[in-house]
Amino acid sequence: MINKEALLFDHLAQFVSDHKKSFVDKVLNERTRYVTVVLENIYQSQNASAAVRTCECMGLQDIHIVENTAKYQLNVRVLKGADKWLNLERYRERGENNTETCFKRLRSEGYRILVADPAEDGISIDEVDVEQSRMAIVFGNELRGASSYALDHGDQKVKIPMYGFTESLNISVSVAICLNTILGKLRQSQASISLSEEEKRIIKLSWYRKIVRRSDILEREFLRTIQ
Repeated sequence: MINKEALLFDHLAQFVSDHKKSFVDKVLNERTRYVTVVLENIYQSQNASAAVRTCECMGLQDIHIVENTAKYQLNVRVLKGADKWLNLERYRERGENNTETCFKRLRSEGYRILVADPAEDGISIDEVDVEQSRMAIVFGNELRGASSYALDHGDQKVKIPMYGFTESLNISVSVAICLNTILGKLRQSQASISLSEEEKRIIKLSWYRKIVRRSDILEREFLRTIQ
C-alpha cells in the first residue's frame, strides 16, 4: 500500500529551504503537550491573542478556548501569525457548559487541571509538583476570573505571588509567568515532555503546508499523480 502522506511530505519538503527545515526541527524538539492552557471566556481580542502568542513562544502546541459567555476573536496585529503553528481547540456549543466539556476531554487525556486564581487558598505556581502528571492551566476572563464551575471542579488552585497593592495581572502576563515557572521546572526535571515522533511527523506536515506557497495546489496536483 502506498503511504500517500509520507510521499506528500517528501514532495512538499522539496519546496522548503534547508534553513527553514532546520528551524522547524529545532522548534519541534522544544514543543510539548505535557502542559496546555485553557482560556475561559476571554472577551477582549487583544488579551486572548496575546495569551495565544505567549503560549506559542513558550513551546506549547495545544490551546483550549472555552466560549460560554464571550466569543474568541482574533487580533492579527497582536497574534503576528502565532496561531497558525498551534492547535486551537474551541468549545462553543450554545446552551452547553463548555467548561465542563473541556474538562472532561482534558481528564480523558490525562491532564490535571490547575485553575489560576489569586485567592488565598491556592498554592503558589512555583510550588506545583510538575512531575505528578500532565497539566492544564485555566485562565478566566478579565473581570471575573475563572468561572465558578472551573474553580469548583479544577484539581488545584494556583496563584502568582504578589507583593504590591494590586492583586491581579494582565492575562497574557499571568500566562507568561505561569508557563515560564512550570516549564523551567520541567526542563530541569526527569519528566518526559517532548512530543512523540509520530506527533512530530503530523505537525511537521501541517507546518510545511503553511510554509510552502500554494501548497494546496501543489498537494492536489501531486496526489493526482499517485492515484
